[in-house]
Amino acid sequence: MSQSDRALVESWKRSLTGLFAVEEVLPDGFEWVNWLTHKRYTVKPASDKDANDLARLKLGEIVLTRIAPVGNEWMLSAPLTFLGKLGKPKLAVAIGNFRDAHKASLYSDAPDLLEQAWQSVVKYHDAFLEFFGSDRVVMSGYELNKKMTEFSSLLSKRQLAEAGIDESKSIADLVAETDMSEEELAEAAKEAGVDGAVIKQALQNPQAAAKMMAPTVQLPDAIKKAESVTVLADPRWGQMLLPLHDRFKTVLLADDWRSVEGAEKLVRHYLTDPSINYFVWQRLAEEYPQAIERILQDFLNRPDFQIADLATVLAEQGKAIEPELPEIASVPIHLHNLFEDAIADVNKSKPKAKKAQKTGFGR
Repeated sequence: MSQSDRALVESWKRSLTGLFAVEEVLPDGFEWVNWLTHKRYTVKPASDKDANDLARLKLGEIVLTRIAPVGNEWMLSAPLTFLGKLGKPKLAVAIGNFRDAHKASLYSDAPDLLEQAWQSVVKYHDAFLEFFGSDRVVMSGYELNKKMTEFSSLLSKRQLAEAGIDESKSIADLVAETDMSEEELAEAAKEAGVDGAVIKQALQNPQAAAKMMAPTVQLPDAIKKAESVTVLADPRWGQMLLPLHDRFKTVLLADDWRSVEGAEKLVRHYLTDPSINYFVWQRLAEEYPQAIERILQDFLNRPDFQIADLATVLAEQGKAIEPELPEIASVPIHLHNLFEDAIADVNKSKPKAKKAQKTGFGR
């Protein structure tokens, strides 16, 4: 290969998958923006087929695809998935689906955002330990929901303090101190990314807010109603909410594990459910290594299984062996605001319906 061809192929390491919005239609291509990171790209067709596919695009439409660099411009390196023009609720869902299907591509063109997101997980974990006093918590779902509400309020206040915002002042106080109207201050607060009951406090100093915002934590109904929930916390894996953990430990402690009602279904659930990740199994393996060996030898019909084989077996079940960015990781402000606006739009359109579940990163 020539030196220029080698350089071109080498540059393809920067290829990325994203959700792109059409920002501008050019005479020979398009200006796209990656919704996950707000990075902009000039995309041009590299073949007649690409030209035909791209010709269908209109301003404001969203596409899912992969692009590769060609000099300072970009070309398609995967088929286009046309999503059309999406309102905020549907766009939030599309971004949530993207996260589920393309975790490795979440911030692939913005390593600074990725690093900030991982740092936020560690920070959240430290705050969790400070508030709950342990990286292992067991309580009823009702009590856990109350505690998590208190915890979220504490985090919001801490974030405001770090942003240099005085939460003791009212909107009236802030309006009196500035030349801005309440509407202008409210818009500034939204730009700052502060949400919920404390949004008015951001009016004092909106520019001081962080670039990343922690998503609002809402527990699923199944967790809220559970008689007992075990929470396992880790600075990389995040927090695992396990409503069946006590029952599973009963299976591990039984002399004959199959004698426990529903044991086989529960073991299968722990092996195959994505929410029961490698970290959960690691913690169990530390406490019950012999029981896990015995049960998996029987359940998987692998008499030679040993605890040292656990990672291999879990990988075969589709579980990630390395931590993936948890749900509690902070997100860029533009995504945070999108999800908050999406929930507001859904609630406005269905005033008598039950409170809508969070979409995307916040679900």
